[in-house]
Amino acid sequence: MYLVFIAMLAINLSPEVLSAFGFLKDDLEAYNNATSLKNKSLYANLDSKVSDQYEKYRPLQIKLNKVKEISADYYGYLADLKKTLFLSVKDSTNYELMNSSNFLDDYFFRGEGYSKKGQEFIDKMNDFQLSLTTALGQEYSGLATVIEKRFSAADQVNSENKTIKWLVYHYRGFPLIASITNITQLQTKIKNTESDILNALLGRKLDNEVSLKNYKGIVRLDKSAYFSGENVTGQIVLGRYDATLLPDKVLLNDVDITKNVKDGQVIIDMPAGNVGNHDINGVISFVQDGVPTDVSFSSVYSVITQPTEAVISADKMNVVYRGLENPISVSLPGVADKDILVFSTGLKKVGTGKYIISPGAEKELSVNVSAVLSSGKKVSSKKIFRVKDVPEATTMIRGESGVISLPKSSVLGLRIDAGLPDFVFDLNLEVTGFKLKVPGQLAIFVSGNVMDERSKSLIRRAKKGDIINIFEVKAKILGKSSYQLKKVSPISVEIIN
Repeated sequence: MYLVFIAMLAINLSPEVLSAFGFLKDDLEAYNNATSLKNKSLYANLDSKVSDQYEKYRPLQIKLNKVKEISADYYGYLADLKKTLFLSVKDSTNYELMNSSNFLDDYFFRGEGYSKKGQEFIDKMNDFQLSLTTALGQEYSGLATVIEKRFSAADQVNSENKTIKWLVYHYRGFPLIASITNITQLQTKIKNTESDILNALLGRKLDNEVSLKNYKGIVRLDKSAYFSGENVTGQIVLGRYDATLLPDKVLLNDVDITKNVKDGQVIIDMPAGNVGNHDINGVISFVQDGVPTDVSFSSVYSVITQPTEAVISADKMNVVYRGLENPISVSLPGVADKDILVFSTGLKKVGTGKYIISPGAEKELSVNVSAVLSSGKKVSSKKIFRVKDVPEATTMIRGESGVISLPKSSVLGLRIDAGLPDFVFDLNLEVTGFKLKVPGQLAIFVSGNVMDERSKSLIRRAKKGDIINIFEVKAKILGKSSYQLKKVSPISVEIIN
């Protein structure tokens, strides 16, 4: 559709066509915002991985942060340029009045050449392309080729087979709103490129993780502490456990225990030793593609005389969520469950060592545990949990989020759902209402989670290529009607026919 508009610029454009450019610009900006949210989620996911495994993911984070910086700089430059162009007209919302090319022609060109601002525009695009490919490095040459083609300022050949400079071909003599839309399309290319790079680099990292060379030896003990006189029991396994992968040789503390291999695991059964800390280390050897490969492992266990404090752990994570029933487990080594006393706000026992905490408005709460050992000694322990709200939900259509493409007939019968795909709890959400914006039409509020007759009427007016935005979505947790979700991300639907 955009190419058709460009072809019509040689004639005197009608107000409707000028408005169509403006509406296309608005749709592209909405798409850019949705892509920004998707990219932000990917960056946040990477940050979480860096927090968990700094050495593994920090180099990738450094590279992608550079990509983010380069993209933001070029995107911001184009945003500032659009502001300057809008300032040249009295009403930046009336697209029908933006039919003159005079301001941008004077801004970009001097005679047959470029003005200082025009040359800066070309330099910014070339610098972006070069900076991005340099940041990616040689190992991502395939992406570099795509970026070079996507942001090429090479001369163009018109329908008369004449060679024309890129900037002249795309901007000289065009209505102002067409040029602003063209710049917005460049911003869309920036967001899409950033998204492509994120998915490509993160995808390669995950592929590398499943490679055999990245397997790790893991010591998995049945307990983390043992009494004097007990045997240390447990298993040694390879990361990405595979029962069919059997090592050729296993050394544990310089002792050959290959005979203890069973179903892909190395069974540990040895005296615990004296009171204190003890090291477990060794090597698992196997052959990959005919080449001997060693995977080392190490761990530490403690031999203690008796427990001194309770062991408290959150079944989900180190926080509890407001409005939900958060499961936690409480145990004390060597003490029966019936002899352990647990106290906390909103606490309810649901099984042996199992509890539910339902926090209120507080920002943190404590779980206090006390017990009397068989020796008569009293022990107590306390654990502080942070209380957080349920995070932002994601609007979903047929299990997809962000920007999706559908026929108009399918959009009419859509059901709008919401989910928390990266949340630790499996919650059922129900959408109770949302706003719908069809290009060229006023936004309306729709009650419930399906299209009503008023919204269907607006959708029927949409054309191929239009992007329908669904935003300000209201949702609740089924069974928790008193708790309101703070925010639900928007979703966009592109009409494909």
